[in-house]
Amino acid sequence: MSIDLEHIAHLVARLARDTGAFIRQEAAGFSMEHVELKGKSDLVSYVDKETERKLVTGLKQILPEAGYITEENTIVQDRKAHTWVIDPLDGTTNFVHGLPTYAISIGLMEGDDVVAGVIYEINRDECFVAWKGGGCFLNDQKISVTQANAIGDSLFATGFPVYNFEKLDAYLAILNELMKNAHGLRRVGSAAVDMAYVACGRYEAFFEYNLNPWDVAAGVIIVQEAGGTVTDFHGGSEFLFGREMVAAGPVHQELLQVIQKHWHA
Repeated sequence: MSIDLEHIAHLVARLARDTGAFIRQEAAGFSMEHVELKGKSDLVSYVDKETERKLVTGLKQILPEAGYITEENTIVQDRKAHTWVIDPLDGTTNFVHGLPTYAISIGLMEGDDVVAGVIYEINRDECFVAWKGGGCFLNDQKISVTQANAIGDSLFATGFPVYNFEKLDAYLAILNELMKNAHGLRRVGSAAVDMAYVACGRYEAFFEYNLNPWDVAAGVIIVQEAGGTVTDFHGGSEFLFGREMVAAGPVHQELLQVIQKHWHA
C-alpha cells in the first residue's frame, strides 16, 4: 500500500508537539518518588508510560493498520507492513534529574527500512522531521550535516552503557583516541537528540553501542535525509536491531576506522 509520507510526517510532528506539552507540564512538579527501575541505571516513570499511551492513541488515527515496537510495552508489539517505533521519552534519566535534554522519538518503518521520523526535543521546542526522499527539517527549515571530513575538525557525541560492560575496555580505547584528536566528546544522555544534532550540524557524528531500535529509528531517517551516513560498527546495515551505530557526515569513514581498530581488536 502506498502512503503519503510527507503528510504522515507532518501529522506525527503535530502529535509529538501536542504530547510534548504533557511532558513539559509534568516536569514542573516531578519528584523521584515516581521513578521505577527497569535495571540498576535504567529508569522509567508514569510520564514515560502515559506519554506512550497518548502517542499510540494518536498514531492509530494516523495509520490504523500499522504495527508497533515501543519501549514501554503499552501496546502489543507487532511488526506489520508499516510499523511505528516509539520512544516516548528518550532521556528519562535526564528528565527525572531535571536535566533539560530529552525528546519524543517516533520512526515509521516500511518493511525493514525507516521511511519517516520525528524527534521532538521538548525543552528547546525543536522538532526534527524527515521522510524518505523529502529532506530533513528543523522547525520547518531545511537542515543538513556539516561538511567536516576529518576527526581533527569534528565534535562527536556518544553514550555510555547502563549494562553489558564486557566491551567497556574497547570502548574506552576508542574514546581515548578521539579525546586526543577531535574537538571533543559529548554525552548528552539521549541518542535521539544526539542524532538530531548530527543532522543539523551541531555534531559531526554520533556513535554508541547497546542501543535499542526505539532509541534510534527516527534518527536514522533524519540523519540520512540530512545527507549523512548511518552504519553499524562493521560499516554494514545492522544498525537498527544490531545494537550499535555510527551516524555521521563526511567524517564517517575516518571515525569508523578508529572504532574498528579498537572494537574488533
